[in-house]
Amino acid sequence: MPAVPSRLRGVFIGAAFLMATSAIGPGFLTQTAVFTERLGASFGFAILVSIIIDITAQLNIWRVIAVSGRRAPAIADEVAPGLGTLIAILVAVGGLAFNVGNVAGAGLGLQVIFGLPVRIGAVISAGVAIAIFLFKEAGRAMDRFALVLGLVLVALTWYVAAVSGAPLGEAVERTFTPTRIDLFAIVTIVGGTVGGYITFAGAHRLVDAGVQGPESVGEVTKSAIWAMGIASLMRVVLFVAALGVVHRGLALDPANPPASVFRHATGEVGYKIFGVVMWSAAITSVVGAAYTSVSFLRGLHAAVDVRWTRVVIAFIALSTAIFVLIGQPVRTLILVGSLNGLILPIALGTMLVAAQRKSVVGGYRHPRALTAMGIVVAAAMAGAGGYVLVRDLPALFR
Repeated sequence: MPAVPSRLRGVFIGAAFLMATSAIGPGFLTQTAVFTERLGASFGFAILVSIIIDITAQLNIWRVIAVSGRRAPAIADEVAPGLGTLIAILVAVGGLAFNVGNVAGAGLGLQVIFGLPVRIGAVISAGVAIAIFLFKEAGRAMDRFALVLGLVLVALTWYVAAVSGAPLGEAVERTFTPTRIDLFAIVTIVGGTVGGYITFAGAHRLVDAGVQGPESVGEVTKSAIWAMGIASLMRVVLFVAALGVVHRGLALDPANPPASVFRHATGEVGYKIFGVVMWSAAITSVVGAAYTSVSFLRGLHAAVDVRWTRVVIAFIALSTAIFVLIGQPVRTLILVGSLNGLILPIALGTMLVAAQRKSVVGGYRHPRALTAMGIVVAAAMAGAGGYVLVRDLPALFR
């Protein structure tokens, strides 16, 4: 296999961190804390199962997109005319709605650190995110931003986990022999790691940087594994931190579970650390959600493709305006969250079909084992996503 061009080495690393930091947002932090309190050490089993599912989805989707050299909507249209537009709309709407939550999380982080009102913190954070896309080399600036803050996230949470006093032996044992298995927890954290726009963040970044063709498969696979490795490491470290707190019999604040994990573990210093972690997680998710959502729209109109950085800026500004004016639209987020649960099986199923089309992948032969695993994951997530959608719809009209 030819050596990776030096200009692309940073792109592969940046794509991995973009996907990982897109996954590690306010919801990611909250889910991990809540499920650790609910399941204790047995939550390790849910994390293990989710990692297997996540890697299966990532490898299938990233490889097909990279080999074809096209973004997901264009590939989907090859499978069925109009399917690409449907997926683009679903991802963009879901990304916008969840970006409201990301902006709110960034505001909360600055409130913890500096005592600023959440809305002011949200506006300042949006300004930071927008500044990235004002650079001429916006893609490279985004790569570095995700890399630096991704390292900050893991390092600070690792410190809190180290001093939390978690029962590591029990955590390892229950990861493989759980006393409780919660399917809802598994579905939720899978959706939070590779649901909606997240699974495409790194793959689209690679295509935009010019990565394409069967010769890129090896490096793309490594990048996808790195992406899931980073996100999974953060999940495990946060799990250990929360488990240490729960093991000591301390209750988590239902209004802000992850904040209480950090505060219980290391006092007021830990609370400030939480502010930095929350802001880093939220702001990188703002960037990832905006970039990836707009990448789905670029094929719908030439103007969007040519002026994509301006559209990304508008996307971030709109997300911020919605939060500042009306707060977090909870009912909308319920519906969009359910729809996002269906995006993964639709997108993954589409990529699996596309992997068999020579018009998409040429002479590339997708591994049968990966295809079989992908089918199982797509079917399982379709059933779970459909259940959640039906369950949540009535709540919108109460």
